Amino acid sequence: MGRITKHCCSALATLVAAVGFSTPALAHPHVFIDGGVDFRFGPDRQLEALEITWIYDPFETLYMLAENEMMLNADGGLDEADRQELQRRLAEFPPDFDGSAHLGAGGAMQVLAWPENTRVDVVDGRLHMRFTRRLETPISAVGDAVDVAFYESTYFFDFSLTEAPKLIGAAEGCTAKVALFDPNSQDRALLDVLAKLSREETSDIENVGSYFADRISVTCD
Repeated sequence: MGRITKHCCSALATLVAAVGFSTPALAHPHVFIDGGVDFRFGPDRQLEALEITWIYDPFETLYMLAENEMMLNADGGLDEADRQELQRRLAEFPPDFDGSAHLGAGGAMQVLAWPENTRVDVVDGRLHMRFTRRLETPISAVGDAVDVAFYESTYFFDFSLTEAPKLIGAAEGCTAKVALFDPNSQDRALLDVLAKLSREETSDIENVGSYFADRISVTCD
């Protein structure tokens, strides 16, 4: 499956940040990450895990490498020793990590295990990070939709679905539908509140990132 069109506003905000300008309209969020969510099925079309991909913007990639005292090699990637060390460090998720992929089914949010199998690489100047979130209790996607919202709760990070979802394993008769965030669907007052935040502030609106989420719905016949 192909790539999904990226939000134009994320690209613009990244450019503004990279050249050092400040504008209230783009004060929030602070980090822009493309990526996607794949769905791993076991027997009887039981959803067992999510495979999550983050692709950092070029500016944030360079910042993270510098913070870890690393640099790109002549081929624009990482030497293997640096790649493995960065992978080891990024596999240590912070205690307040909220996942970015929020899974709902049957009218309830589903519990996901702590990230595992973290893999990182740098491709075309962008840090790619992939990890697995297993469901503590596998669920069926037959009949009722399984939904994933791709966001970070404080909206410090802006996550955009740019990778089409893959259905892995025993997913016969299952389909995935993507709904990208539509800025015209949001209340103008909410957008104005975020626009007034400085780079040091975060919104006090609970779970504000969910208002700006791209979403995937999976159903099985």
